[in-house]
Amino acid sequence: MQKIAPCLWYEKDAEAAMEFYVSVFNGAPVKKEESKIVRINRFPEVAVDEHMVGLEGKVSSGEFELAGQRFIAFDGGPIFKFNEAVSLFVECESQEEVDYFWSNLSAVPDAEACGWLKDKFGVSWQIIPTALGELVGNSDPEKAARSMQAMMQMKKIDIAELRRASEG
Repeated sequence: MQKIAPCLWYEKDAEAAMEFYVSVFNGAPVKKEESKIVRINRFPEVAVDEHMVGLEGKVSSGEFELAGQRFIAFDGGPIFKFNEAVSLFVECESQEEVDYFWSNLSAVPDAEACGWLKDKFGVSWQIIPTALGELVGNSDPEKAARSMQAMMQMKKIDIAELRRASEG
């Protein structure tokens, strides 16, 4: 069992989010482990106090796994919203993988920048190719700077374009 798991607070869409993420990760071109919903517990059908009004039957706690990473999710009402201070990082081995996750997760074009996107539930994701670390961390500072400059102009990361920029 994983000792630490991110917990995601949704207003009312935890179950839909879990189903969506599992379907996206199970359809990925590279799968290391099956993604799945592990369990869903629900709030009672009758609110037992004023804090639970509107959450009747919604997810009080859910557990799901994406590519072997455990997550917790629940519906907590409109008190808190997701923001870019926390994002989920997806490391991709190829442009095909970057393109797949980008096309399946991105739902807010205005939030796209430097490999970051926002999904339809408001969660921020970083869709990052392993090549990015190699290119911006190049031992040649000029190549690294050119790669970084190119990446800063991108929304979705384009590995071939980064390589061209690195080489000058």
